Amino acid sequence: MEILDIIDKKEKKQKLSKEELQFVIDGFLDGSIKDYQMSAFLTEIDLLGLSDEEIIDLTDIMLKSGQQLNLGVQTVDKHSTGGIGDKTTIILAPLVASLGVNVAKMSGRGLGHTGGTIDKLESIEGFQTSMTLEEFKKQVNEIGIALVGQMGNLVPADKKIYALRDVTGTVDSIPLIASSIMSKKLASGSSKIVIDLKVGNGALVDNLEEAKNLGDIMVKIGNMNNRKTVCVITNMNQPLGYAVGNSLEVLESIETLKGNGPEDLNELVIKLGSIMVSLDKNIPEEEAKKLVKENLENGKAYNKFIEWVNAQGGNPNNIKKAKNVKEIKALKNGYISNINALEIGKLARDLGAGRLTKEDIIDPEVGFVLNKKVGDKVNEHDTLITVYYNEKQVNDEDVLNCFEITKYSDKPKLIIDEIGV
Repeated sequence: MEILDIIDKKEKKQKLSKEELQFVIDGFLDGSIKDYQMSAFLTEIDLLGLSDEEIIDLTDIMLKSGQQLNLGVQTVDKHSTGGIGDKTTIILAPLVASLGVNVAKMSGRGLGHTGGTIDKLESIEGFQTSMTLEEFKKQVNEIGIALVGQMGNLVPADKKIYALRDVTGTVDSIPLIASSIMSKKLASGSSKIVIDLKVGNGALVDNLEEAKNLGDIMVKIGNMNNRKTVCVITNMNQPLGYAVGNSLEVLESIETLKGNGPEDLNELVIKLGSIMVSLDKNIPEEEAKKLVKENLENGKAYNKFIEWVNAQGGNPNNIKKAKNVKEIKALKNGYISNINALEIGKLARDLGAGRLTKEDIIDPEVGFVLNKKVGDKVNEHDTLITVYYNEKQVNDEDVLNCFEITKYSDKPKLIIDEIGV
């Protein structure tokens, strides 16, 4: 078996066997298949796709390339495909844990225009995002929640492949997204999986049909591996909530846990939380929704957040934001009809809130707080957005260009579809 023959077979749009996919992954891991050969293989997948059977086989091979965790308790994992202002994990984890649902989660750092949960949590003074596997298990058993960066030898094939995807422009390949997400979710040992699949201008996937195809195959893979999997497709054509930037998003998360969250963020948290609780407790979603809303309102979710942050060494009373503040105002009357989420994300990165390369150092204090969302009425000289900055600044005109103001606009629908319910 030769890698060039396998690439040639895929170029001819022929189906690859599991043995051929195994050969490619094994060879890439042991170094017999070089980066340039693997890059060519990934590019063919990006251009020509894979069948469902090929995606399922590839996911299984990647899953078995490293260790698989057994946490000893039932846990529910929530995964987001990433978007601008997406801080739902920071809210959801303590919220469902306050209802007795165990959350044992490994999250990543941000790269490009999307922020990483780990970066956001590290904006809390002292918060530790690494621990041993035994410490991880112990904390989940004691308080029902632990959240760390990637640890152990989970899915080394994905780690190595992802580094190439980033430099070969194949990050948005549907088959590669599906196998990457599901191999990691299955390896992390969760009993149930809830996926928040973002679609829109500020997401990895900007096409609804592709998002539905991706959701279908991920749910299929999860269920085939005896993990009840639900996928919720949500709108990422504007930032989620008002805050974009690490410490700013944590502060908004705290307000949401106190029952004071923005309308869209609150809606999404309640929806995803209700599904997680429903799956864990095997109760109807409407019943779970009542429990979720109750704990957002009675302070139990916020109290669990404080317990969790303290357990990982953080000081929830010391979350800093940049001292330099600039308000950018509307130039005319009307309604906000569009906010370019992707450009807002890029501008936040330019301020220092994100990174272009893995070596870049993040400034946790900087970012944006929106004052208006799509569908809101705006008058000339109203503040559209507030910029929090330190050393780096952004051009006012570039920020204004992210907003489109017209005579009228409806509020967009946030939750688009559900798969696997």
